[in-house]
Order: sequence, then C-alpha cells, then structure tokens
Amino acid sequence: MKKKCCKTHVDRALDEVTAKTGSFPILTELSEDEKLSTRCEYCEAAAIYLVADK
Repeated sequence: MKKKCCKTHVDRALDEVTAKTGSFPILTELSEDEKLSTRCEYCEAAAIYLVADK
C-alpha cells in the first residue's frame, strides 16, 4: 500500500496505512522531480511524502 501526500495530510496517510496493514509505515520524501508532478491523494496540493507499508 502506498499513499502520496502533502504536509497537511501526512498524519492521515500514516494512520490509514497503519490501520490497513497492521504494521508501521515507512515515510520517505519524494524527489524534486516527483514533487513537481505528483498531487496529494487527499487534496490538490503538491505531494511531498510517500507513505508505504514496505
């Protein structure tokens, strides 16, 4: 499971991944190129983080 999110929604993404997978998520920052072209899954802001279970 992977969620790309902005700074505002990072807590929501962390909670959602934890609830669905039952394990601690891994939080990584997107590369500069990805930040420019990727939108948050919860709003239209630019995504900054990737929250993943693996």
